[in-house]
Amino acid sequence: MKYIVAIIQPDRLNEVLELLEEKQVHLVTVSNVLGRGRQKGISEVYRGHKEAGTLLKKVKLEIAVNDEFVKPAVDAIAKAGRTGNIGDGKIFVLELSQCLRIRTGETDKAAIG
Repeated sequence: MKYIVAIIQPDRLNEVLELLEEKQVHLVTVSNVLGRGRQKGISEVYRGHKEAGTLLKKVKLEIAVNDEFVKPAVDAIAKAGRTGNIGDGKIFVLELSQCLRIRTGETDKAAIG
């Protein structure tokens, strides 16, 4: 089992969700987040003074998948999330040691789906 965390551009969310659906990945948690990467945000000029970079709006996807869905999910996020511009985001794949579906008491692979 793996836990996928992806940070993407907000305008790419619908495309990413559609491609995940095609790959049979249905269980996704989405959060609006703020962050910055190597570009350190966007510098702006305000009243003649250059303001330091600020945090940018991003979307965070969190997906728990069984091992056979890791590659399809990561490929879908990378393909649909890519614009080719700085700030497209990152994908992290982490080990998931345990999962429990509260309603049924199912654990691990059965709990993920």
